[in-house]
Amino acid sequence: MADYVRDVMTPGVVAVRPDASLVEAAQLMRAQDIGDVLVAAEGRVLGVLTDRDIALRAVADGADPLTVSAQAVCTPNPVVVAPDDAVSEAIGLMRDHAVRRLPVVEDGHPVGMVSLGDLAVSQDPTSALADISRAAPDGGPDEWV
Repeated sequence: MADYVRDVMTPGVVAVRPDASLVEAAQLMRAQDIGDVLVAAEGRVLGVLTDRDIALRAVADGADPLTVSAQAVCTPNPVVVAPDDAVSEAIGLMRDHAVRRLPVVEDGHPVGMVSLGDLAVSQDPTSALADISRAAPDGGPDEWV
């Protein structure tokens, strides 16, 4: 079992500018096969944008994803953890704030993400959530046929 966030986080950051359109963000998510991106400027995290945010906060309201910015739809000022924080701290923050992922920030700059799945694999590798988290994602629409 890992003790620190750095041991379980996914290193690296996928981010968009605050003024990026939702289409740009969604295309990046698709290309990277991820469900969220950071909204960042000058190396600082401004928010987290998820595929669900795009669907529920923009598309469902009829907003034009070509003209709506990532910053307008993202969750601003997200709760963050540091690489040297205890895994138990990340778990507590996720529970207290009802979030499934946390940006990992070091010296004010994003360095990775830690997800509920990352924590499940680390803390209870035989759990169903850990199994699901380790599974390769579906290939997408071309494989659905």
